[in-house]
Amino acid sequence: MEDKKPLDLTGNLSSGAGKYQGKAGLPIAGNMPNVQMPNGMPAGIPQAKKQKSPEEVAKEFEALKKKLSGFQKKVLSKYKFTKFLSILPAQSLGFFAEDENMPVETEKTNPLLLLMVIPEEQYKNIPKIRPEIVKLAGETKENLWVLIKTEVDLWNYGLDSKYEFLDAVSASYPLYDDGFLGTLRLASIHKSLVLRKFEKYVASYVIGGSLIRGEAGKDSDVDTFVIIDDTDVKRMNRIELLEKLRGIIHDYIREATALAGVKNRLEVQVYLLTDFWQSVKDANPVMFTFIRDGIPLYDRGTFIPWKLLLKMGKIKPSPESVDMFMKSGEQNKDLVKRRLIDAMVDIFWGVTTPTQALMMLAGNAPPEPKNLVREVQKVLVDKEKLMSMNELKYLEKVVKLYKDYEHGKLNEISGKEIDEILAGSNDYVKKMKVLREKIEKRMQEHQAEEIDRDVFDLLKQIFGAKGKDALIGDFDKELVKKGKIQKRLLEVLKEVGKIKQKVKGKAMSQSEMQKFTAETSELIDGLTEYAQRKDLVAIEKGVLHISYGDKKAEVVLGEDNVFVVSDGKIRKIEGKKLVDSTKEEMEKAIQGAKDRVKGNLSSEVLDVLKKEFGDFTIGF
Repeated sequence: MEDKKPLDLTGNLSSGAGKYQGKAGLPIAGNMPNVQMPNGMPAGIPQAKKQKSPEEVAKEFEALKKKLSGFQKKVLSKYKFTKFLSILPAQSLGFFAEDENMPVETEKTNPLLLLMVIPEEQYKNIPKIRPEIVKLAGETKENLWVLIKTEVDLWNYGLDSKYEFLDAVSASYPLYDDGFLGTLRLASIHKSLVLRKFEKYVASYVIGGSLIRGEAGKDSDVDTFVIIDDTDVKRMNRIELLEKLRGIIHDYIREATALAGVKNRLEVQVYLLTDFWQSVKDANPVMFTFIRDGIPLYDRGTFIPWKLLLKMGKIKPSPESVDMFMKSGEQNKDLVKRRLIDAMVDIFWGVTTPTQALMMLAGNAPPEPKNLVREVQKVLVDKEKLMSMNELKYLEKVVKLYKDYEHGKLNEISGKEIDEILAGSNDYVKKMKVLREKIEKRMQEHQAEEIDRDVFDLLKQIFGAKGKDALIGDFDKELVKKGKIQKRLLEVLKEVGKIKQKVKGKAMSQSEMQKFTAETSELIDGLTEYAQRKDLVAIEKGVLHISYGDKKAEVVLGEDNVFVVSDGKIRKIEGKKLVDSTKEEMEKAIQGAKDRVKGNLSSEVLDVLKKEFGDFTIGF
């Protein structure tokens, strides 16, 4: 068979080589089995020679945890500073036994490795703590070997290139964890996914941040750095390469978080080896901090030498980087000036925008900034008398500064001036909030007046000029109880009767006023429709249709007169003859007669009609 040509980094990105295939395929250093426990905790486990199913392993561990629960409670009761307690994978027994100088006879008994991690400041107390923990372990009747470590001991595994030790710790089954073990497990699983995909191209996978400094809490972020060796890349530019690498490596964050079963957020920074080294030579402070504090979870001889060289003072910035940093200091003055100007612009918008909002609230279109002062004075100062001249003068000052800036007259502003206008801005905005409440209350009072007037004017048209209580009573008796209008509108009408006093006492909220306005609109629509129906019925009762020859005319019975409409003319009967009239006169007569039950048609009227039209017939 023909040998396949090895893929370079570009080919590895484009192919499916090393693609993560699921939880069962998760690579763990030393080929330790990775079992996904029901609670989401992966663990390497003690096993017999025959491979057990994950379900059997999980069951055994739950039973073991139950047996050790008393031991755990005693340890945590006495040593509350404990970071975590866990059972290390059985596969790690060989290298831990060698590292711990475990007697061969003890190793042959295959003891469970119990790991207790404590803070570094408790290191000096380990000789006192160990005998007590060993004694408590003995009381469990389980074959346990106790290891007591500090966080620094764990990080020393990384600095000593003993990555299998850190992998074993991260894969251990937790009996208790204050969050430290979970975050370490998250980083370790993500590292394994990245290694599976990129194999030899990972130069270093390093963990840093609060976890290394001993400041991490249960919800702290986990900060890691991945350095990819790009020295063999030829067919892809480095920007495109870096974007693709970041996309794939960041995609693994979701997988690692699910496998680790923790809520901590994993923050991963991806660097190309060439770019990273250039940043180090340029004295980038982030890189210096990263090298100084970081702990490798994996390294191919890159990161640890850098760390040692930095410690020895051998990594120093180039003359060019020194010049660059010095220039940034020289540019500082111009930068600060620019930012002070930007601050003034921000203050301008922070003052003018709420002012425009108040103008809109007062029923006016929002003025343009150049006309703002004039319009505000006209509406809020002179007309509504809500804003004082002091507030107007502050607004004018801010607008003038901005105009000067726009026209190139303002190139610099002092920090003292910024402090003064910022303090003024804070006071101004507070007053605008008070002003808003006043405007809203005033607008509500106007709205309440309009609603009261519209509703009770309609009721007077329907029931006549009466007091409010009498009108409400007629509304109930004639409209609600007779089923001509919805019953719930009676409560709305009662609220209308109180609304003027209500808003004068205390402003309603916007949502309350909107709800009330919607309900009163429905009431007004109902009353208007009823009044129109009533007028139509009244008018129809007073209109007669007559036919003569092939023509038609209408006879309208007014309050005191009878009107005849024919051939586009309006006339009225006076005595025994027809005289010209007007539409206005006829409508006034109809309005006066609309509440009658029936009208009268005298013989004199019939004689006038017969004289005018001859023979005719009457229809209704």
